[in-house]
Amino acid sequence: MALHIIDHPLVQHKLSIMRKKDTSTIKFRKLLKEIAMFMGYEVTRDFPLTYEEIETPLMKMNAPKISGKKVVIAPILRAGLGMVEGLTTLIPSARIGHIGMYRDEVTCQPVFYYYKMPANKERLVIVTDPMLATGGSACDAIKRLKDDGYKSIRLLCLVASPQGVQTVTEQHPDVDIYLAALDEGLNEKNYILPGLGDAGDRIFGTR
Repeated sequence: MALHIIDHPLVQHKLSIMRKKDTSTIKFRKLLKEIAMFMGYEVTRDFPLTYEEIETPLMKMNAPKISGKKVVIAPILRAGLGMVEGLTTLIPSARIGHIGMYRDEVTCQPVFYYYKMPANKERLVIVTDPMLATGGSACDAIKRLKDDGYKSIRLLCLVASPQGVQTVTEQHPDVDIYLAALDEGLNEKNYILPGLGDAGDRIFGTR
């Protein structure tokens, strides 16, 4: 597992605006899309290339193109949906799955109320969720994907706590994690500090 923190100045600047409590829903949603697109460059940085002969207006050449890397974007509902558009701007051919779940209050086990993924298990899956707090939801989603036969999985989050990163690392050491920021920790309600509040509420205007 590798932890990648994307500290590009534009990403950090836009994230700072998102963190402000008075940032509007429209601006928050737009910034999340933009940051997800920037982060997508890093998630796909190691995609293999092949070469094909093409003809420019002036001559023939061997031109690079991505070599057969098929991608699925799998948002964890609902907040993960906010990162999909930015990624599909970069990868318009990506398939989009959906992972919806909640935790049973009695058994503390994940209950999947919706799970829909493409049939091709050879695709790279990019799991999206803006917040990696305790790591529980991310780990449950990744486990479900592995149980379903997916082997190549990456986790893309905006902000994470050290506890969340540690949990995912311990349970899924083969999954790379991509972040815009690693924050200080969690409060008593398991919100990330300093964080940016409830990402789902801020994306969809339900706060």
